[in-house]
Amino acid sequence: MANDLTFYEFFAGGGLARMGLGPHWECLFANDIDEKKAHVYRSNFSGGHELVVADINRVTTAILPGHARLAWASFPCQDLSLAGNGKGLHAERSGAFWPFWDLITGLDAEGRGIPIIMLENVVGLLTSNKGADFQALVSVLVDASYRFGPLIMDAVHFVPQSRPRLFIVAVKDDWPVQDAIIAPAPTTPWHPAALVKAYHGLVPRGKNAWVWWSLPQPAAVRPPLQTMIEPEPSGVAWHSPEETQRLLTLMSPLNLAKVRHAQAAGGLQIGAIYKRTRTHNGAKGQRAEVRFDGISGCLRTPAGGSSRQTILVVEGDTIRSRLLSVREAARLMGLPDSYTLPERYNDGYHVMGDAVAVPVVSWLEAHILHPLAVSQLEVAGVG
Repeated sequence: MANDLTFYEFFAGGGLARMGLGPHWECLFANDIDEKKAHVYRSNFSGGHELVVADINRVTTAILPGHARLAWASFPCQDLSLAGNGKGLHAERSGAFWPFWDLITGLDAEGRGIPIIMLENVVGLLTSNKGADFQALVSVLVDASYRFGPLIMDAVHFVPQSRPRLFIVAVKDDWPVQDAIIAPAPTTPWHPAALVKAYHGLVPRGKNAWVWWSLPQPAAVRPPLQTMIEPEPSGVAWHSPEETQRLLTLMSPLNLAKVRHAQAAGGLQIGAIYKRTRTHNGAKGQRAEVRFDGISGCLRTPAGGSSRQTILVVEGDTIRSRLLSVREAARLMGLPDSYTLPERYNDGYHVMGDAVAVPVVSWLEAHILHPLAVSQLEVAGVG
């Protein structure tokens, strides 16, 4: 049965989707354009001989081996993100979806159609270009005879990081699907109001192909943020008292009050800070926003002006600050400490900020992807 669990991993990055799928899935082919990410991938997957480092536009069906049961594609989000440029699904970076889809339809024409497609991106895809981008994506799925079911999954259910993402599980019309993994209506927390609104905004053929996947709520309690923060991290240095004080001066009265409350609470309190551009008294300026709720903000890449996450450690009158280390970022993505990270800080932070949280993938794999992948065998009475 292991040989039936085969997949292609497009836009692979550091291979976190592969980590989440688990060792019983066999990766036949992986692709990414970034050589630095490819180095991390190779370091963690026995040399990564199945990885092809190239622009997706240069990948052809001729170099895709075998017949995969699943294609995973976490295509670029920059043009769809609320923090990005908003150019949409036809822009240069997020437009990489289209050559990927050409490969999917090309394989279908060769008799190597992939029964299960897994698309992952930011939630902004639902509303990009007033919903036109989501409608365009849905249209090509339906045209290629796929049923599809989107879910919004926040990594915060599994790790102490706020990271909502859109996951679209698509399956060929003629592929058997167990009744147990389909819900009759939207379910909490995977089908929030934004997703229901997107459903109602579709044309009838899109609605008719829509599936409400049945996904249970996580049973495990997520680990606290404090357990993932190193007392003396490697790769980052503590800020000077002057740098920490400057951070505090960037805070609004509301955020400063959070710091004072953490001081009054006693013991060791760990906060997570992001610097953001905010308008105050009619002028735009940089602000530092802190949270002490045991959850970190969403990890981002350090490119494009995004700030890197800062840790604020409060213990009575003592306040210290520093950047989140790459190892800590990896833990927030659900990776084990055995995962090999690059030596340069920005390279490691880029891999983590651009990835999918491992336990989210594992939850999808256990409750939707694996049942779908083996359903044909079960119908045939095999296994």
